[in-house]
Amino acid sequence: MTDRYDVVIAGAGPAGAQCARDLASRDYDVLVLETESESEFPRQSNKSTAGTFPSMMASFSIPDDVVMNYTDSVVLESPNDHYAHHQPGAVLEFAEFKQFLVRDGRENGAEYRFDARVSNPIMDGGEIVGVEYNGGDEVYGNIIIDATGPAAPLAKKLGVSELKRSHQAIGVEWEFEGIDVNHPDYGDLRDAMMLRLDHDLAPGGYSWIFHTGGDTAKVGLCYIQNDSHKQRARDGMGIDDYLDYWLRTDPRFENATRLEGKQHRGSAHIQKPGQLSTDNFMAIGDTVPTIDPLWGEGIHKGMKSARAAAVTADACLTPEARDTSADRMELYGDLWHQNVAPKARTRLLMTELLYLAPNERYDQLMADLERLGEDALVAINNGDLVAFRKLLHVSDLPILTDFVRDRLDI
Repeated sequence: MTDRYDVVIAGAGPAGAQCARDLASRDYDVLVLETESESEFPRQSNKSTAGTFPSMMASFSIPDDVVMNYTDSVVLESPNDHYAHHQPGAVLEFAEFKQFLVRDGRENGAEYRFDARVSNPIMDGGEIVGVEYNGGDEVYGNIIIDATGPAAPLAKKLGVSELKRSHQAIGVEWEFEGIDVNHPDYGDLRDAMMLRLDHDLAPGGYSWIFHTGGDTAKVGLCYIQNDSHKQRARDGMGIDDYLDYWLRTDPRFENATRLEGKQHRGSAHIQKPGQLSTDNFMAIGDTVPTIDPLWGEGIHKGMKSARAAAVTADACLTPEARDTSADRMELYGDLWHQNVAPKARTRLLMTELLYLAPNERYDQLMADLERLGEDALVAINNGDLVAFRKLLHVSDLPILTDFVRDRLDI
């Protein structure tokens, strides 16, 4: 008998597992193939800082018991200043969050195969009709979904994914105890998610402290391997070296201790999405990529992309004459641009300008945000160019000139 399903999903991350969860609740036959073994899942892929917002928790019915700490504010730091913005959030225990999605999907009828590394698409007449995994096993589906993240073994071979190394962000994080989250020389980080813009610590990127309760927090940094990083990076220093440097020089970590086994590493791409689908196929989550370029939040975006894919699959498979052609699958792209990442291009532009700025400009940014108030930050975060222009000064002309030259390659 042919091993066949309505939908086959490669990858059991938040996007893949949520898509399976949605489709199984609609009584579709769904199979998820996951590289990791079930007994250790998600040890290798436990890579997210897992900061998200209550809107995600409510929209996707995520239980409170996967939350490490509910936060009240987002704090932005520069080398010598900070700005606090009231914004409720949630710091998740990422492994437990992923395990919940898998468990709930299974209860709805989704099938999972662990220790199943997807390697190649199975093609028929130029269209994907199934996948090969573990070197020779095959499974077929009416719709195939790649949710494997930057690896993208299916999307790349179908020409859907065009992830570029120059747009790749890499990150490292540890969980700590003994952190002074209310140090007198810094902003109050109790029940807060803090993002720090400081090229001395993360050239071409940012660092963070996400409070997880008491004197514990997730602490990490990331940077994009872009021109800004190349210009400001110190010779011989890798990402672990920068984190160690921050831990040595910031008094908030004077009595901090790393928690054993609580290290997370990951990568994502900060760039415009290319093609999102083709005949019988969609790419979701970080395969696209989907991560928010401005603040790095990826969970909510990934979950939204999963839902958009599930809605598309439902629309393609429900009619009596099923239609999974490229034209019909373009519904996913429409939903992605409308609901997952509206104004993605504008937000990416803002991000590129942000990382071009020198450290002293970050101090000015904190003062500007304080002057303009919380409404301005909300508008900027929503991709409002009018609000963003209010942050610009005449002294920013060299940054804008460099940006234009880089875009025009002159």
